[in-house]
Amino acid sequence: MKTTYLAKPGEVQRKWYLVDADGKVLGRLASQVAHILRGKNKPTFTPNVDTGDHVIIVNAEKIRLTGKKLRDKMVYRHSLYPGGLKAIPMGKLLETRPEMALERAIRGMLPHNKLGDQMFKKLKVYRGDAHPHAAQQPEKIEL
Repeated sequence: MKTTYLAKPGEVQRKWYLVDADGKVLGRLASQVAHILRGKNKPTFTPNVDTGDHVIIVNAEKIRLTGKKLRDKMVYRHSLYPGGLKAIPMGKLLETRPEMALERAIRGMLPHNKLGDQMFKKLKVYRGDAHPHAAQQPEKIEL
């Protein structure tokens, strides 16, 4: 009987990917990036080990939403003080901090535990075309 391969944290080979968000839909891009961060695109995927790759997203300000989400969708945060609930329309968030909108969408699709925190640290989001990770020689992929 053959045994199933289980990856060990020291054996994982990580690659760097570059994704251009220009004209992409927020939710679809977020789910595909979360898939790569989690490592589900590799045959060595192991649920309890971080087998994912690094992802760099550029042109975050050119992301788009479908339907009336720019106006109707709200982003909530709370200061943990009484009456500290803040609600921002998604359109305003995309104007002021598009990186935060992408990071929130992707973070919500990763596991909500310490392993998910490790995976999320491998995500880098930038507003424009420039990024400081040229030394890692990221491979450009089209999602």
